[in-house]
Amino acid sequence: MNVDFQEMTIGIDRDFIKITSPNYRITSWPPPRDWPVVVDEHGTIISRWGDSTWDITSWFGRRKILNFGDGEVRKRKQSEPLSAENADLMRMIATWLIWGPLRIRSAATIYAHVYVLRTIVSLCNRNGISAEKLMRFPKVLEQVPNVISASNFDAAITLLHYLYDARGFLGFTIVDANGLKRLVEIAPKHETIQTPYIPPRIWLYQLSRLRECLTDFIANQTQIEACFQFCLNEYAKQYGSLEAALSRTKENSRVSPFNPELNYKKDFPGTFHEVVARFGLSEIFGKWVAGFKDRPHISGLSSYFSIVTFASLLYICNFTLQRREEVGSLRSSCLLWDNDEKFGRVPIICGETTKTDPDSDARWVASPSVEIAIQASSAIAHMRMICDRVNPKIMPSDADRNDPYLSSTATEPWGLGLRHSRNYKIRGVTKDLQETLEKVCSMLFDKEQMKITADDLAIAKRLTTNLPEKEFFVDAIWPLSWHQYRRTGAVNMFASGDISDSTMQQQLKHSSRLMPLYYGRNHSRLRFNNEVQTTVLLAMYEAQVEIVKVAAAEDRFFSPHALERKEQLVINLLSAKETNELVAMAKKGAINFREHRLGGCMKAGLCEYGGLESVARCAGGKDRKPCPDVLFDRAKEPRVRAELRRVVEEMKILPVVHPRYNALADERTAMENYLNAL
Repeated sequence: MNVDFQEMTIGIDRDFIKITSPNYRITSWPPPRDWPVVVDEHGTIISRWGDSTWDITSWFGRRKILNFGDGEVRKRKQSEPLSAENADLMRMIATWLIWGPLRIRSAATIYAHVYVLRTIVSLCNRNGISAEKLMRFPKVLEQVPNVISASNFDAAITLLHYLYDARGFLGFTIVDANGLKRLVEIAPKHETIQTPYIPPRIWLYQLSRLRECLTDFIANQTQIEACFQFCLNEYAKQYGSLEAALSRTKENSRVSPFNPELNYKKDFPGTFHEVVARFGLSEIFGKWVAGFKDRPHISGLSSYFSIVTFASLLYICNFTLQRREEVGSLRSSCLLWDNDEKFGRVPIICGETTKTDPDSDARWVASPSVEIAIQASSAIAHMRMICDRVNPKIMPSDADRNDPYLSSTATEPWGLGLRHSRNYKIRGVTKDLQETLEKVCSMLFDKEQMKITADDLAIAKRLTTNLPEKEFFVDAIWPLSWHQYRRTGAVNMFASGDISDSTMQQQLKHSSRLMPLYYGRNHSRLRFNNEVQTTVLLAMYEAQVEIVKVAAAEDRFFSPHALERKEQLVINLLSAKETNELVAMAKKGAINFREHRLGGCMKAGLCEYGGLESVARCAGGKDRKPCPDVLFDRAKEPRVRAELRRVVEEMKILPVVHPRYNALADERTAMENYLNAL
């Protein structure tokens, strides 16, 4: 096959890859085994074509390795050993993806594609055959659906088709046209499982624990920072300098200045148990760090920092609906405030690209409550930067030193992350939530509180119809995961009835007010994250539709003015039977419904009086009639009566001239009007 090697150029989109780079263009096929595949920003050759692994970290931004299986055997499934012949086939496939006609620009996409195809090559290898001879072994071909997940099967078919189409250039075929037809015939059925919705009780519990963890840190921040600096000073004293303490040899790497065996020294600072007590931190460390009370080792300080950092990221996700990769790449300066004419200062979380690209969509509307999470994780990141800036393996830039990532690593002299130190700009993957909870943050949530009740399961199934029964059942611990926060947060902002209560509404009062506005069309001059925008708006419309369908069809909702008034409010909905038709109406603004403590408001546009903090204007007072746009909800009667009793009791202990007394009196009158209307 005649090949124009002038067109065989690298597709990776990185600023340091130039036309003059030694890996820019292929000059022969396959390339020589010593040809430089990966060259970093300093011009250093990192990997050559014949290497058993290609280190694509400089392309990816965090540590990533393509392992072709003919080198060191590793335990990970993706590193299953391959024969020399199959390993070379994988190298040619990877080369074709990067320098071939596809010229894939994203290192993440290359990584994913390589390992989808590697799964098939590994299957051939286990059966003792070369992957290019797969079509001679139909029984092995029939096993392909067993080794590729249903969610990746379509992508595998597409890639195999690309390889077949390029067979003249590659010099081999893995699956031919007939084989592709057969794979399509036996493809596994892929049922898309909707992201589970976290039940309100569990959601509120985890949120309260996260905030408690952050509040404890902020309350003790001065002592914590002093303790951390004291420990650094002791390590620097023992090893001669902080730099030496960070580059200790294996022989003395386990010697801590707080080791009880060193108490013969005149300047012995005491055991770490004594140090923690001296700084008044014994209780807080024992509360959050598993095993610290029984074994108060200095590694507990690193563990505590990691727990607070993890809690911070989770707390931010609760209110911004970010993905774990997005929240894991935030820096200390990520919280900005947009001055809105109507709502005042609005918190905006900004990703890195927003600082240089005004059109970037790396912005997320937040709740003011996320500020405590950013303060806590930022304080820890700055403390750890004291070590990182003098560690020659990490080499943070001046910008990094002034504005570190919120997600930090335990690279202090006693930290477990020290031995895995790498350049600061190479970011690690934000860890699996469930695994982190079990291994590092086991004290964060009480397992008994996280157990699924019958009510929890009923609500979860209502909002996730195909909830997997093997994972979600009564008395099972709810398996939290990062991606659940986006859907749960969006649903909760517009939740109604038995899904929502006053506590949840209070937690989300800022988000439910600001997100629909800021993610709505043309409200702001800023560009926000498109995926979250879609999620929030769809949840808003669907929630409006569901509750208005109930209001239109049932006697549960009524107007305090007259039956005719309710009909006027919902008349446009009585003929709309399909949910998608109603959603379309909602998107056009023809449906307006915002739930509050007495029922709901069908006022077009915003209500200046709210309905979350106060319902005095909704139900009227002594001299005012109820709002013409209000619908009362009969189902809320028990909660209203309980709230009325609480208000009356509070009024008894307040002076009549107190401003709070007058406000409560208005609330009491409004609730009494609601009950009288029943």
